[in-house]
Amino acid sequence: MSLNPRITDWHEKRVWIIGASSGIGAALATQLKQEGARLAVSARREADLHKVAGEDALIMPLDVTHADSLKWIRDELLIQWGRIDMVVYCAGVYTPMRSWTFDLSVVREGLETNLQGAYNLLDAILPCYLNQANGGICLLASVAGYAGLPKALAYGPGKAALINLAQILYTDLSAKGIGVYLVNPGFVDTRLTEQNDFHMPSLLSAEQAAAEIVKGIGQGHFEIHFPRRFTYWMKLLSRLPDSLRFLLLKKAAE
Repeated sequence: MSLNPRITDWHEKRVWIIGASSGIGAALATQLKQEGARLAVSARREADLHKVAGEDALIMPLDVTHADSLKWIRDELLIQWGRIDMVVYCAGVYTPMRSWTFDLSVVREGLETNLQGAYNLLDAILPCYLNQANGGICLLASVAGYAGLPKALAYGPGKAALINLAQILYTDLSAKGIGVYLVNPGFVDTRLTEQNDFHMPSLLSAEQAAAEIVKGIGQGHFEIHFPRRFTYWMKLLSRLPDSLRFLLLKKAAE
């Protein structure tokens, strides 16, 4: 049984999407705008935000690795909106990497954006939500966090930590009236997955992913994972005995 609020009516909901310049974040901004939400969109690429947002959304460019900028934007949104109903953390970077091509600078960039940036957001938004006694936090992780996958050396560990973080937040915050929604997509056609040189089963469009997220929040789910014909197999893989899981992963990497 989920303790999350079920949000089915987005009209006048004040939603801050971080990582909204492309991919899932941009598609989600478009869908929520159509459903009547009041939007603030953030990312490093300001020009792309203008293409996504249209006339009514607030354009708030930022780098998630700068914690103070998140607090500054939070304060600006509270001045303009009075409250924040939902934050969606879609910011992320991805570089395929095997152990023999290890690059510490790439790993550091991934952890700072994919994980530390989420903590920076929490530092900004939790005092606001605890004061309001409600609000929603939606974190975009990945099925790559379920198990150690080939080529995910710089990506998977951060997403695994994000899954763990969301579980802790859900346990802690449900009694405070704060919803926590964890999104674990499979393969989605974005500029990040364009780097992959292998077949991506059950590939979805960013628009399909956004629709799944909105549906999952509407049902109050903690974990929103899709497409299920793929993600259930990934969940099963993570639960196999080590010897069998490593054998299957080794064959998949060949």
